[in-house]
Amino acid sequence: MLLKELNEREKSILRYIIHQFILTAHPVGSRNLSKKYEIGVSPATVRNIMADLEEIGLLNHPHTSSGRIPTDLGYRFYVNSLMETPKLSKNEINIIESQFDQLNANTDEILKITSSILSSLTQQLAYVSYPKFGNAILEKIQLVPVSSNRLLVVVSISAGLIRTITLEVNAGFKENTLQTIERLLNERLSGLTFTEIRNSISERIKNISNETIKPVIRVFLDSADKIFKDIQTNEDSIITGTKNIINQPEFSDLENFRSIIELVENKDIVIHIIDESLNKNKGEISVTIGSESKDERLNDFSIVVKEYSLGEVIGSIGIIGPKRMQYSHAIASVIHMAEILSKLFNNK
Repeated sequence: MLLKELNEREKSILRYIIHQFILTAHPVGSRNLSKKYEIGVSPATVRNIMADLEEIGLLNHPHTSSGRIPTDLGYRFYVNSLMETPKLSKNEINIIESQFDQLNANTDEILKITSSILSSLTQQLAYVSYPKFGNAILEKIQLVPVSSNRLLVVVSISAGLIRTITLEVNAGFKENTLQTIERLLNERLSGLTFTEIRNSISERIKNISNETIKPVIRVFLDSADKIFKDIQTNEDSIITGTKNIINQPEFSDLENFRSIIELVENKDIVIHIIDESLNKNKGEISVTIGSESKDERLNDFSIVVKEYSLGEVIGSIGIIGPKRMQYSHAIASVIHMAEILSKLFNNK
């Protein structure tokens, strides 16, 4: 039997099993299912249908129970074909929007607030990445002296974001030359993307001959990969909601508890799988279920993630939780928060 050949009764039974398992975290038996839902057939018929669904890989049969639980394939079929349309309630939307009203916080604070709201809304781990700057277009560079040999580089991009980095200029510099250096750098680099700058900066500033500004230019050139980087590191993302997720029944098991703590402490795992998911689903909501991640450490988790945009700059937002999650609500929550972030930043 192929998945596309499931009849309406089989689809209903699978949907009810997944709903019941999400609700209780216990394997679902045929008698319990028949009592709770108006299926219109006997427990024996339900049992036979459940056996058929198990045979084609949509359900699993734990050894210690007569009930069934969804497999990764079962969840996938549910997400693709059976779940209700993702939608937040008006009350949830009002609560979310009230927390952003009159918000004039900086980028860091906005992302932290967003992550906290998303975790509270879904009771899962919430993930928000800082934007990737590869496609960011440089608007201007400012050089601010911090001491006689330390310089603060302030990089502004057209999406309204700012990046700063401190450079050590061992040979020192004269403050009255900084305006000249600023003007030269802006003339040659502004309007380019960060990727273009990294790939061509040596050519663009190689013929500067003024000896008084060469020490600063040399340090700037040596630090270009850091100044104009676009790769996310684990410092460039926020994960919140550990207290929320450890209340889920799955994490009463010590091994599962350790696995979720490892995720929180090792963001590189999460960043890698989220990047992988987004690359397959450009601009769309991405749902990765269990073994679909191809990382054994994530076999018991699902990840729901979407991009948000700041002009030409892209970041990502999502949740990480047990496979036994309310997918429709999770998807609606991530989509709504991504839309809010995009709106907030593009209106700044």
